[in-house]
Amino acid sequence: MLIKNSLAGFAIVAMLVLGTISLVVSISYDSSILALVGLGLCFWGVLLLYITPEEFTRKILQEVSLSPALTTLNLMIQELRYKGNPTYLPPKYFTSPETTKVYVSKRKGANLPTPEQIQEYKDQPVARTKQGMLFTPPGIQLSKLLERSLGKSFIRTNLKGLQQNLPRLFIENLEIAENLEMQVEDDLTRRKEDHHTSQTPTKNTIIHVRIAKPFCADISQEAEIPLSSVALVGDPISSAIAIALTKATSKPIRIMDTKNSEDGNVLEATYETIEE
Repeated sequence: MLIKNSLAGFAIVAMLVLGTISLVVSISYDSSILALVGLGLCFWGVLLLYITPEEFTRKILQEVSLSPALTTLNLMIQELRYKGNPTYLPPKYFTSPETTKVYVSKRKGANLPTPEQIQEYKDQPVARTKQGMLFTPPGIQLSKLLERSLGKSFIRTNLKGLQQNLPRLFIENLEIAENLEMQVEDDLTRRKEDHHTSQTPTKNTIIHVRIAKPFCADISQEAEIPLSSVALVGDPISSAIAIALTKATSKPIRIMDTKNSEDGNVLEATYETIEE
C-alpha cells in the first residue's frame, strides 16, 4: 500500500511541477501549445491530489455496502419486537450454494428453522415466516467483492483459510483496512478456563476479529443505527465477515458483539458458530 501511495504521490508532484514549468515557459516563448499542456497537467495534478486512490476506493466501497436499507432493517426489527438473536444461515439451507440469509426468530431461544421450512422464502430479500423473519445481510455486496478478489467462493475454503486470506484481502488487495487479526478458540476450552460460569460446555467455536482503521469506521453513525442492533446484525464489514465464516464453516453464525474504539480507528467483532 505504501509503495502504491508513494508512486501516486510522485506522479501527482511530477504533473504539477511539469505543468508549472510549461506555463512559465509558454509565457516566455508566447506558446499556446505549451500553455495548454501546462494547464492540462496542472488540472489533472490538482484533481488527483484531492481524489487519491485510497479515497476513491473508500467511496466506491461505501456505495456498494452502505444503503438506506440498513436504517430500514433496524427499524423493522425494533417495531416487530422480535426477541431472537439474528443468525446467519449457511448456504446448505438454500438451493443455491451462494445464498446466505439472516434469520431472526420471534421468541428468544427458539430453534432454528429447517431448510425445508424456509425454501418458499429463499428468493425474497426480506420475508416474514411463521416463526420469524429472513432477510439479506447488509454485507452481501462486500462479501462478493472479497470473493472476487480472492478468486473463489468462501465455500471452497475453511476457517484456517480465512485466517490466512482475509488479512491479505482487506489490507493488500482492496486496501480497506490497515490491519486485520483473526483468532479462533474452541468454546469448550474457553468455558473450562472461566471458573465463574456454570453454563454447560458446548462445541461452539468463538472467532475474534480485530480490524485497524476499517474503511467504514463511521458507518453506523451515517446510517443512524443503534449499537445494540449493529452488534446483532452487523454493519457491512462485520456482516461480510459473518457471511465468509458461515460459508467456510457451513454452520450458522451469530455476531455476539461488535465495538468501535472511541476514535473509530479499531473495530472488534466476536462471532460464534452454532451447533444445529
